[in-house]
Amino acid sequence: MIITSLDNDNVKKWKKLCKKKYRDEFGIYLVEGEHLVEEAYKSGVLDKVIVLDGESYSYDNIIYVSYEVMKALSSLDTPNRIMGVCKKKESSELLGKRYLLLDGVQDPGNLGTIVRSAVAFNIDTIVLSNDTVDLYNPKVLRSTQGMIFHTNIIECDLVDVISKLHDKNITVYGTDVNNGIDARELSSLDKTSFALVMGNEGNGVRKEVKELCDKNLYINMNENVESLNVGVATSILLYELGR
Repeated sequence: MIITSLDNDNVKKWKKLCKKKYRDEFGIYLVEGEHLVEEAYKSGVLDKVIVLDGESYSYDNIIYVSYEVMKALSSLDTPNRIMGVCKKKESSELLGKRYLLLDGVQDPGNLGTIVRSAVAFNIDTIVLSNDTVDLYNPKVLRSTQGMIFHTNIIECDLVDVISKLHDKNITVYGTDVNNGIDARELSSLDKTSFALVMGNEGNGVRKEVKELCDKNLYINMNENVESLNVGVATSILLYELGR
């Protein structure tokens, strides 16, 4: 059977997944392209596979659709041949000893880049503030290149999280170019267990969160450069903390 109608009940439901409120309501989201579908499959969250009529894949639960339906579901100008319907994997556990806390990051590309860097530099848990861009936003998913499936990511209030981290004797690092420590000067002991807090693209870390940080770090760079993109800055700091 091939779905060709945009009025099909499944198609209408999947189209709604472009909006966060429906992703939250249904507990599912879409991924596009062979790589993301395969990563979702390997992580055990792949529920259904939407395949363009005429293409051949070996997954279970394949639903074939026409080009018109695939184009209607895709967030891209040119749709892929395959999409996946994935189950949201909710977590509230603070796992491991190395944490990254994101306070109000809004750009989907930045969040995707940060998730990839967090996995690359062995962060155990990423914590998103409640006002950070949705993890299941299509642009975020593409930017993560599948790394969303390879780390523990939770969403909750950062003030509460920092309190719990302090109870675990985890040092919480903020960033401050004027009153910080050069990240390159951290000792091996400083890097054993930590939480790094990174903030919103325009406003940085909120005052109530910044005040809870134990120490501040800065990146030593050319004085002609006032600041770095939050994705770039996070990646550099995670590299230094992972050395």
